[in-house]
Amino acid sequence: MSDQYLQNFGATGSKSIYNAGGTVAYGYNMMGCNNTRTSQDITDEERKCLEERKYWCFLLSSIVTFCASMLLVVAWRIIAHLFFQRLERETVEVTPDEDLLAAGKIVVNNKDLDRLNLKEEQIQLGWMTEAKDWAGELISGQSGVGRLLVCLVFGLSLGSLGIYIWDASYSNFQVETCVVWTDSVTQQVDLGFNVFFLVYFFIRFIAASDKVWFLLEVYSFIDYFTIPPSFVAIYLHRNWLGLRFLRALRLMTIPDILQYLNILKTSQSIRLTQLLSIFVSVCLTGAGFIHVLENSGDPFKNFANTHRITYWDCVYFLLVTMSTVGYGDIYCTTVLGRIFMVFFILGGLAMFASYVPEIADLLGQRQKYGGEYKGEHGKKHIVVCGFITFDSVSHFLLDFLHEDREDVDVEVVFLHRTAPDLELEGLFKRHFTKVEFFTGTVMDSIDLSRVKIDEADACLVLANKYSSDPDAEDAANIMRVISIKNYSSDIRVIVQLMQYHNKAYLLNIPSWDWRRGDDVICLAELKLGFIAQSCLAPGFSTMMANLFAMRSFKTSKHTPDWLNLYLCGAGMEMYTDTLSHSFTGVSFSEAAHLLFTRLGLLLLAIEMKDDDKKECNIAINPGPNTIIQPQTQGFFIAQSADEVKRAFYWCKQCHEDITDVSLIKKCKCRNLSLFRKSARQVQLAKKIGKNMVHITDTPRANAAPPNNMPMDFNMGKGPKYSFASDSISDCRAIDIGREFEQQDMKYDSTGMFHWCPPRHIEECILDRHQAAMTVLNGHVVVCLFADSDSPLIGLRNFVMPLRASNFHYHELKHVVIVGDVEYLRREWKTLHNLPKISILNGSPLSRADLRAVNINLCDMCVIISARIPNTNEDPTLADKESILASLNIKAMQFDDTLGISNTRNTASVSPVGSPNSFQKRGVKFGTSVPMITELVYDSNVQFLDQDDDDDPDTELYLTQPFACGTAFAISVLDSLMSTTYFNDSALTLIRTLVTGGATPELELILAEGAGLRGGYSTTETMQNRERCRISQIALADTPYEGIKTASTYGEMFTIALKKYGQLCIGLYRLHDPSSTESNKRYVITNPPSELRVFASDNVYVLEQFDKGLTYEPGKSLMMG
Repeated sequence: MSDQYLQNFGATGSKSIYNAGGTVAYGYNMMGCNNTRTSQDITDEERKCLEERKYWCFLLSSIVTFCASMLLVVAWRIIAHLFFQRLERETVEVTPDEDLLAAGKIVVNNKDLDRLNLKEEQIQLGWMTEAKDWAGELISGQSGVGRLLVCLVFGLSLGSLGIYIWDASYSNFQVETCVVWTDSVTQQVDLGFNVFFLVYFFIRFIAASDKVWFLLEVYSFIDYFTIPPSFVAIYLHRNWLGLRFLRALRLMTIPDILQYLNILKTSQSIRLTQLLSIFVSVCLTGAGFIHVLENSGDPFKNFANTHRITYWDCVYFLLVTMSTVGYGDIYCTTVLGRIFMVFFILGGLAMFASYVPEIADLLGQRQKYGGEYKGEHGKKHIVVCGFITFDSVSHFLLDFLHEDREDVDVEVVFLHRTAPDLELEGLFKRHFTKVEFFTGTVMDSIDLSRVKIDEADACLVLANKYSSDPDAEDAANIMRVISIKNYSSDIRVIVQLMQYHNKAYLLNIPSWDWRRGDDVICLAELKLGFIAQSCLAPGFSTMMANLFAMRSFKTSKHTPDWLNLYLCGAGMEMYTDTLSHSFTGVSFSEAAHLLFTRLGLLLLAIEMKDDDKKECNIAINPGPNTIIQPQTQGFFIAQSADEVKRAFYWCKQCHEDITDVSLIKKCKCRNLSLFRKSARQVQLAKKIGKNMVHITDTPRANAAPPNNMPMDFNMGKGPKYSFASDSISDCRAIDIGREFEQQDMKYDSTGMFHWCPPRHIEECILDRHQAAMTVLNGHVVVCLFADSDSPLIGLRNFVMPLRASNFHYHELKHVVIVGDVEYLRREWKTLHNLPKISILNGSPLSRADLRAVNINLCDMCVIISARIPNTNEDPTLADKESILASLNIKAMQFDDTLGISNTRNTASVSPVGSPNSFQKRGVKFGTSVPMITELVYDSNVQFLDQDDDDDPDTELYLTQPFACGTAFAISVLDSLMSTTYFNDSALTLIRTLVTGGATPELELILAEGAGLRGGYSTTETMQNRERCRISQIALADTPYEGIKTASTYGEMFTIALKKYGQLCIGLYRLHDPSSTESNKRYVITNPPSELRVFASDNVYVLEQFDKGLTYEPGKSLMMG
């Protein structure tokens, strides 16, 4: 070292750097690069040793190691390429010709062939391949030894970095020292680490597939610049702090190690760990470069401009610089340090600007929507997944967390792959005590474990009702069910599907079990089923939608009378509870009458049990011959669950004289206590034998006699259907439609629907002239908006309820579809076995086409659309065509004509006419045409009825079109998810009432894709017809003797039930009964007993099948 360099030190061996003004620019003492102690402690021998710098020897050893390794690998490749190419040529020359071998001219014995094959395998495999496989398995982390080795390398790398920081932390540290390695403990420990790293380097080298690329890896360069210098230090008897800080780059292996140990499981946590490890390792490595360059000085200035700075100050300096703050308290003074910072800032700023925000975002999301669900002990929770948006979630939560469910303590856990938007997040905050959200997917078992789906009470899968590809949406939801069931086969799953035919795929899942509560809500089936039943009983869709949705009955003195009555019915829900012992031995009709007149409850159906066969069946209005057994479960329509408790508490002995139903509470008589004890035992038995429920068609002991047998299908948990009816006592035993009944096949194989041989669509297509010449009266007109490429909506689900076998053939309403015939060709394969269908290839917006199908004489006009909404326009415009069609029909005028004259000459009746309404009078104005319009968006209901006074923000169920039953939106089906969860039998009842009698057997048949199969009329299939049906009866026709204006609803209920076996469930009343021109009606569900009826009212009834009904063309039959 030069004298100039040594003279820079005074008596204390230090100096300060001064700027031009003479002030201290940096507060650290400038010390000689090679001073470890004060100058007084440095011996002459040490001074003489440090006069010659040997740092280049350490760097040269690293460079030589790299170049020598690369040279050897390249040379080996060249030699191997030349050697093996020559060997392959010799092998080809020695190999016998296959043609000669086949000709038998060359004889080679089997031992020679085996020897040749063995040599080929040895050439292909060799000891290098075996060593490579061994090394690869050792460092891959797949085995326990491999994981231990990887963790050990990481730990020793941190140890080596710690030694570097320890050596650099002394107040008088030096970059290069003349200390023998035997006298330095840290140098000895570091040498031991580097011996291990050298062995690990060779193992990695052997395992590498491409040796050249291995030598160019980052971790290989770490070894070049840290391992050879440690051995050079032994030879030179000196140590150089140098580039040992490069071990900090090993921090980037933390994500791999944590994955080997199965600590990191989610992609979010892996990405976060990667970002943090890269950021920290780069900062520590950059600080190491600054540290060594500043403390060494510039070599071309003879190391005279050294800058004393600690390692941690370098870390601080880099972070301040990368964050663009730049306080200026620390800066580089050496030329090499400044050059390094110029290039480091280019990459460091970019890394800081991209990594830090992403890290912050991941940390924020992790705190918000990461982690695991931690529920309270003993508290239930459900998992909701699938299509999670503000609209779908708000409809679901509105019903699930309704104020009437105060006794329900279930937490809702949402799982979705993307974080919620601000609107959805605000919704969750409003319900934060009962709702939690987690990011993830049900397709990942790790995410399923995070939400503890195996402990959940149920899993609900929501569907996108507005999907442009319904089949793809169903396939996605079915895959979600498969993933959930694969993770936990016992979890109860309730899934929404768009298309009816996709339900069959769920049966392919081995753990899918209807009897354990698994259920599917087919939106197309229920939506079109509701609309179809409205064709038979106008307004029925509104009644059912209100029954399975939670509504609050809140009125005021300013509320109109009609709205008060409607809201009273809208507040009704469907409940189940056990009938008290006082009903044991009583017929269903007597029990229903007592419950309605005394307790204010409407009993729809009962659960019928067979303890011997362990069967559970539900009978809907089974008639007077069905006797109620002990512990019978009843299905009620009531305002609240507390009201239904009256049926459980009712005691004839204690409550016979009570007139105030609110006083019917738990009594203390001995009979009731025994009843409750028995009820608890039955409930326990139900839980134990939950999986014992199965389908039966065997006659029951307590049912009607064999000649009047009710047909009960299994009604346990799942898609189980039940119908039961007893023939009315005064029915006429007349054989009707003899010619029709003599046909071999007139019903499907299950006997639930009318059937006809397959017809070609061309036979059913009418042009405008043919339609005008056809006698169409009392029919159903379907205005269908669809293109040839529109997704199928499943029209079969609409037509099948209108073809139920509990209607006689002549009662079936003819269905005329006005729409695109190319689209209907695609739907036809599911419709060609259903009778009485015609097609008019036209436009629902064409008045000429509408007049051709006699829309003024129809019983119902249905407006539906299958078109996909345009993604480039306002989504609410999806209903534009349906609204325009509705307004177009209402604006039409017709001649005030009659239908077909009253005649009994059946020969003059067109085969496509509807004989059950030949006296129907044609309407004069389009506003009088009975109509129901399907809407995609609820808010568009305001455009259907221009003369109403509804506020645009009014909820759908409060609007006049919905209350009148003239509008239906698919969003009302969202409430079915929560209804099914709380009461799985409710969905079964609803499906039974709206589908017309679909059974599990029929669903399996339809799943084959070939449509309905015809079947011969056997005793068994004919019994299937004997089930109740929905009807609407006009009081104007005086169907009940003694019932007239001013009679009470309770009086009518009693007469209809006792005399005719009809169970009244509601009224369809005119808005203005006093007006003769008024035709707008609204629905009243389960009116109070004291309500006065009007002669203009129509009554909704569950009536039993009348197999003695006579076909009388001149008689009007008001059955929807």
